[in-house]
Amino acid sequence: MKKLSRLSTGFYIFLCFAFLYVPIIVTMIFSFNSSKSFSRFTGFSLHWYEELINDAEIMSAVWVSVSIAIIATIIATVLGTITAIGLSKSRKLLREWILNINNIPIMNPDIVTAIGLMILFTSLRVEKGYITMLLAHICFCTPYVITSVYPKVRELDTNVANAALDLGATPFQALIKVIVPMIKPGIFAGMLLAFTMSIDDFVISYFVSGNGVENISMIVYNATKRINPTINALSTIVILVITAAVFVVNIAPVIQKRKWFKRLKKSISPAVKKTFTVITSVLLVFLICFSVIMSNTNKAVLKVYNAGEYIDNSLITEFEERNNCKIIYETFDSNESMYTKIMSGERYDIIIPSDYMIERLAKEEFLQEIDKSKLKNLDKVMPYLLDKPFDPENKYSIPYFWGSVGILYDKTVVDETDLEAGWEILRNQKFKNNIYMYNSERDSFMVALKALGYSLNTTDKAQLYKAYEWLVEQNRLMNPVYVGDEVIDSMINGNKAMAIVYSGDAAYIMSENENLEFFAPDAGTNMWIDGMVITKDCTNTDLAHKWIDFMLEEESARANTVEIGYSSPVESVYNEISTTEYDGISAYVPRLDNENDEFFRYQPLEIKQYCAELWIKVKAK
Repeated sequence: MKKLSRLSTGFYIFLCFAFLYVPIIVTMIFSFNSSKSFSRFTGFSLHWYEELINDAEIMSAVWVSVSIAIIATIIATVLGTITAIGLSKSRKLLREWILNINNIPIMNPDIVTAIGLMILFTSLRVEKGYITMLLAHICFCTPYVITSVYPKVRELDTNVANAALDLGATPFQALIKVIVPMIKPGIFAGMLLAFTMSIDDFVISYFVSGNGVENISMIVYNATKRINPTINALSTIVILVITAAVFVVNIAPVIQKRKWFKRLKKSISPAVKKTFTVITSVLLVFLICFSVIMSNTNKAVLKVYNAGEYIDNSLITEFEERNNCKIIYETFDSNESMYTKIMSGERYDIIIPSDYMIERLAKEEFLQEIDKSKLKNLDKVMPYLLDKPFDPENKYSIPYFWGSVGILYDKTVVDETDLEAGWEILRNQKFKNNIYMYNSERDSFMVALKALGYSLNTTDKAQLYKAYEWLVEQNRLMNPVYVGDEVIDSMINGNKAMAIVYSGDAAYIMSENENLEFFAPDAGTNMWIDGMVITKDCTNTDLAHKWIDFMLEEESARANTVEIGYSSPVESVYNEISTTEYDGISAYVPRLDNENDEFFRYQPLEIKQYCAELWIKVKAK
């Protein structure tokens, strides 16, 4: 029985470690995959490591992450250690109050701390960037150091420090030569915890960063919006570095016990040690100064805010070289998060939101009118994309990408006769447990409203409630899987028979899996346009118009649409690409002649809240 018990325990331990480490091993294996797939290994290649090295954005993020983690850790360790020592000498009531206050940022959700810091920097009119991110990291790392060091300080024998003072040591010498060595384990524990917290942080960094300053976690988060295997390569390198660090930490105590190491340590003179300390201090100061200098420039600056993974990055470099300027390019994950950041006081020159958000920003007077006389390439834009209800006469926006929403289906599973049901095919029990739905209130309600013959812009609560009932019934009958951008890789691998997808994503998926086809029901769908707008706070409107005109040039538009996969607004490029790179891929060619197709309009707040409440209930069923 004891042997059986040991085997059972060993098996459960194995399962636990497998649960933790198998995903890491899979990530490392797929970093050497020759294709973009995250789940299908097609051959060994170092291509993604080459892409990683040549990706200036990721390399910059690595520098930001490492430099901020090092500086924040050093400063937080010094502050936390001094505070812990000071608390040990304080009165009990004061000590308990400070320790309780110190626990608040540790127990607080990161989002609360992030928004608080964002509001603080905004109210103080501090320009967000490298310095604000550094200050934020110091702020949330210091409490962890205090928590780690304080117990060790409490264990100290106060008589030892007093004896050092009696023997002629100054208070500073007693601190450095007596107290610090005795609490060293706590200091190192706090330092490692602070470094880990800093380099791993995303939420706080996302809200306090600006001027194009991004760390690794922000880059990884934005890259997950579309397939980007360079993240696998980056993750593998990080894992190897951490493994090497763990190895060094564990082997160091063994080396320190060796006689040769002790002799080497004794042979190092105090002068050498002081020189090393001075050099380290100088390098730290240089690190801070260099990071600040790199974030500043004497060139004209244009701040562009776009969705993640939504541009050919070479176009940014080309525009900078052509106009002798600096582009500060930042990304957002949704129109709503973009709006929140703008409302917090963050300033941008060019934003690329979706149609309904363009309408909202214009109504709230965040935008300035486009001077069309400065756009030489405006006549190249498809007439179909101009003068839409969300922006009549294109006063505020110029199309960037466009497309539709439809059903991506597996031709080997779904018959053409099944498609005659339109959106109702999503409730055909023949495909139960075989459907992906977008984990999106707006897109899911669009499907239900169109299936019922209503407008996707309806404000009639009775119609919205019927759409809610349609979705609830679909959830009950079909058991669909609600997903986000992971639908791309899942459909490439043929995991489900059908999925609701955007046309640009469908075009890429179809290029990777020839068994798939795209279908938009005759009942109508959401046609959408993402447009370039100029904010009212834009400081260089001439450069902003040059950016818009540059993106409408045929070469720029061609490079952008080939890289991203969404339909180009430039008519000649759209016609060319649909017969070359995306020849035979129907998703790249959204239909233009269905009277039931609509563009989303901005909804009143009351309707948005009502739909949000219903959507929560749909997901809860």
